[in-house]
Amino acid sequence: MAGGDRREPPEAWHLNHKSPEGAIERPRMSFTSLQYHLAFSTKERRRLLDHEIMPRLVSYIGGTIRGLGGTLLEGNGPEDHIHLAAALPPTRAVADVMRDVKSSSSAWLHEEFPAMRGFGWQDGYAAFSVSQSVMPEVIDYIREQKQHHRKMTFVEELALLLERHGIAFDPQYL
Repeated sequence: MAGGDRREPPEAWHLNHKSPEGAIERPRMSFTSLQYHLAFSTKERRRLLDHEIMPRLVSYIGGTIRGLGGTLLEGNGPEDHIHLAAALPPTRAVADVMRDVKSSSSAWLHEEFPAMRGFGWQDGYAAFSVSQSVMPEVIDYIREQKQHHRKMTFVEELALLLERHGIAFDPQYL
């Protein structure tokens, strides 16, 4: 640089940028770790998600979540429901993500599996926030869904999850 003019590289501009008044401006940053355990059922809890469909469905849902700016960490379930572990951006409401995931995956199932034209997801879902330190346990839990459901129905599982998370519920709506 000519004449001893020492300039910061452009990538460091934000570190010591001075406002017109001469004050050093610091970047304003938001830091989030928004991870969730999500679960939802097929309509009427019909046992339609077999071993051929589930991995492909999880892959499709992963792409949908990625398209919304999130990351699918794990997905699995028995034939009548699915569990997802996902990290979502702060710009997306869980309700909006769930609406988009359920809508697009239902349409995809109709297209990919013509015999499933009548497929649908049950209204509603369960969503639980998960800390980074507990997420590995949730991922293991999701991976073991088929073995887990040899002992417990989805309704029993959902009631237990709701109780563990301190969520009041009326059993008739499970």
